[in-house]
Amino acid sequence: MKTTTTLLRTGSALAATGLLVGMLSACTPESKPAPKETKSAAFATDEEAFAAAEATYRAYVDASNAVDLQDPSSFEPVFSWLTDNALTEERETYTQFRAEGLRRSGDGTFDTFTPTAVERDDVTANVCLDVSHIDLNYPNGSSAVPIDRPARTGRSVTFVRGESQTGLKIASHDDPPEGFEC
Repeated sequence: MKTTTTLLRTGSALAATGLLVGMLSACTPESKPAPKETKSAAFATDEEAFAAAEATYRAYVDASNAVDLQDPSSFEPVFSWLTDNALTEERETYTQFRAEGLRRSGDGTFDTFTPTAVERDDVTANVCLDVSHIDLNYPNGSSAVPIDRPARTGRSVTFVRGESQTGLKIASHDDPPEGFEC
């Protein structure tokens, strides 16, 4: 049952294994804030920062979809997009999944990326994920995914300056703020 609890509690970590990324359009995208004058040392405008954050998240999801839970070397591309708490959580989750012999099937993406703030080099956004096509199975073939897992979930993602193709890394992905729904 620990896996079930982990699946529900650490949705952000599961996203890295391709469990919480999605593409249904049930979320209504909110409009992005208008570009502002330079607030960030890393980006000329908020719009530029938000675009880099979205590209970071998209690359992270793509890397997550390519993971083979039985091949630890396939985890590294995911880890390269993470730092801080997000990296720690992902490493713990992958270690647990591999130890339990879990296998992942299905891919996902996110369909909504709603920028919320740029504070110096930090960017935050809310995302909607679809996990309906993704399953985790034990070696005996039974599913480790709770039967009541929602098909869609929201996450609040914090991006920080880091060495990557976009100049950002994911530092955390938590439950979304109250009022944000997918």
